[in-house]
Amino acid sequence: MENVRQPWQGVWNIVRFNWHFYLLAVIFLLVIALVINFLPESLRAYALGLGGLAMASVLVTLLVSWYVYDASGLYRFAWLAQLPTGGTVLNINAGFDETSAILGQQLRPQQLLVLDFYDPQKHTEVSIKRARRAYPPHPATQPASTRHLPLPAGTADRAFLIFAAHEVRDPAERLAFLQEISRVTKPGGQVVVMEHLRDWPNFLAYNLGFFHFHSLASWQAGFAGAGLRLARQTKHTPFVSIFWLINDGTAL
Repeated sequence: MENVRQPWQGVWNIVRFNWHFYLLAVIFLLVIALVINFLPESLRAYALGLGGLAMASVLVTLLVSWYVYDASGLYRFAWLAQLPTGGTVLNINAGFDETSAILGQQLRPQQLLVLDFYDPQKHTEVSIKRARRAYPPHPATQPASTRHLPLPAGTADRAFLIFAAHEVRDPAERLAFLQEISRVTKPGGQVVVMEHLRDWPNFLAYNLGFFHFHSLASWQAGFAGAGLRLARQTKHTPFVSIFWLINDGTAL
């Protein structure tokens, strides 16, 4: 059965999983509207400026999110046509899985393995908890930890981390996680990582939220340390990077 996304599904997910941030923004704007006439005239321009800045920031973030997750065709995953079908495909998520069904449909693997490294003790973001309640896990999902993936060495022909690996905040843990991915991927196998970067486009889109992403240099260091050779890097919109990696089996 074909996986069909609804119009505006991406941006709607962002709003409903992070509604507390938008509620705070609305309250902030309401407070400014209520007190503006009681402020000294010299402060009114500053208050209006703060309100306008807050409103613009929210609108830009939502507009970019709609463009990336809904309007750009991201979840059609046309780039998967570059990859061979069949074999064993591994998809790893951090508690919210929108992609396993798509990978299964398009790559038609002989075996689809799905691992979820969500740990409620580490991943305390309320947005992930809301997403887990809204979207049940893929039937093939197995629990995992970032330091141990419950698979034998050389299991997967291709492994995917789609908007998941950035949830591993500690650099040492992230390196250990990438080394585990290298271990369970066959020598010469492919690893595909899709992420936002901590760069100027994402700063302009998400302002301080871009600190939730990692820099290009940190990803490159992690890949090299795990023996994952960066074959190429492509962009899907200016805001999303796709890293195409080959498991060289040369972890540092």
